[in-house]
Amino acid sequence: MPTSVVRIFASQTRAEDLARVAGELLPLDEMSIAVSETKPDDPLWRVDIYAGPNIAPESLETDVRTALGGEIDGLDVISESIADADWVAASLEGLDPVPAGRFLVHGAHDANRVPANSKGIQVEAALAFGTGHHGTTKGCLLAFDRLLTQTRPRKVFDLGTGTGVLAIAAAKALRQGVLASDIDAMSVTIARANFALNRVSDRVRAVKADGLNHPLIRLNAPFDLVFANILAGPLVRLAPGIAQVVRPGGHVILSGLLTHQERQVRAAYRAQGLVPVSKTVLDNWVALTLRRGPR
Repeated sequence: MPTSVVRIFASQTRAEDLARVAGELLPLDEMSIAVSETKPDDPLWRVDIYAGPNIAPESLETDVRTALGGEIDGLDVISESIADADWVAASLEGLDPVPAGRFLVHGAHDANRVPANSKGIQVEAALAFGTGHHGTTKGCLLAFDRLLTQTRPRKVFDLGTGTGVLAIAAAKALRQGVLASDIDAMSVTIARANFALNRVSDRVRAVKADGLNHPLIRLNAPFDLVFANILAGPLVRLAPGIAQVVRPGGHVILSGLLTHQERQVRAAYRAQGLVPVSKTVLDNWVALTLRRGPR
């Protein structure tokens, strides 16, 4: 059965921003999103939005234009139907491996390009900003790599795991149990598939949870390290709860915030006793590492 796709062409930064906005506004249980270069070294990137079965290209384009509205004014937008081969793999085959400190995020087509001294993280999901190619995920990996030179967390929680990249990185680097959660059931399914692909299913448990509202989160707290790669609004709203599940002296790595949102997020966590340790800025996205002081 053919699959419908809408392609939106824009600069890299705008394409990545559009993908994140589309991920917030479109029903991802019915659609999937990928971001990629049109060709190597070309400043023009594209956002591919794939539909579920039995949706005509014209209907998909109408839904996308309605959801994104002015966000895509002036951009080239095309819709088409493609053969139902492995379109998820096809959407990622042009993406190069992403090095982030000791980690290398890659697809199946680059599995043989992982250096011996790197920890490969293989991801086969269509949400490109969850594969390491987006500044937020790579920023978190770099922050985690830096943190590992100073401490070795024993209990790790990945809040808003998405494709599971950060949970996989923690499981591979620490070789111990990791808890992951996401508010979206499809993301949990994708993350579990990626855990199996990376042979860490015995070390990572993923649950569907609205924020911190799950018995397993409460049971396993406090954590030595919490990842929260979500968005600035939820980061601010969840600051009190996140602070409660981090042990004194433990760390939080936050991302999903733009540079102009950093001050607001920092203030929310400082009010909860979490002080900044370091930050990474990639493509206007910030990853913050914070440490919880004693109480």
